Amino acid sequence: MTESGRSAEDVKQAVQAYWNERADTYDNDSHHALQSEEQRDAWLSVLRAWTGNSSERILDVGCGTGVISLLLADLGHDVTGVDYSTEMLEQAREKRQQTDHAVEFRVGDAESLDEPDDGYDLVTARHLIWTLPNPSRAVREWRRVVEPGGRIVLIEGHWDFSEPFDGYERIHEDLPLYDGRPPEELSEILRQGGLENVTHEPLMERTLWGEVPEYEQYIIAGDVP
Repeated sequence: MTESGRSAEDVKQAVQAYWNERADTYDNDSHHALQSEEQRDAWLSVLRAWTGNSSERILDVGCGTGVISLLLADLGHDVTGVDYSTEMLEQAREKRQQTDHAVEFRVGDAESLDEPDDGYDLVTARHLIWTLPNPSRAVREWRRVVEPGGRIVLIEGHWDFSEPFDGYERIHEDLPLYDGRPPEELSEILRQGGLENVTHEPLMERTLWGEVPEYEQYIIAGDVP
């Protein structure tokens, strides 16, 4: 149960409903999707630096409309995307049809993945951990599915808006990392989850987001021992 007395499943269903409703318009925002070749190239550069040049087996958790999944596939990785929102996944599958990639998109719970132990070289996620009722459990689960010597790479942020997002009014207090976290704090959470060599760097370039971000954006990664 969460602090409010709601079950984690109830919270997840509310989160799912929110993102199902957002799916049709999600990619209209340059913070979410690619609006130019310059923006695409900027993200490819970031992802290449943090995922390497060799082909890796990557699980993109909370893949949404497939933006990061398809960029990783562009880099030559073998990518699977999972998300709790069925409508977001439909958008991702439609975008995949416009490419030559064989990315598989399927429903998945970030805190309880239907994936084998040590099945991937990398787990990636963008702006996901704040939506989870039990983020520490999720980190342990991501570590489980990454083989020893692999990495977990997260694109995250820290905001402190005065009011909760529309649609999150009822459940934001049930999400421990709702407002995101500074990289130093998330680094400690990842270390507590068993990751090693945790590092981070800012992602504040205008090109990545279509404008200068209003709040802290960064990429953070740790090794699976």
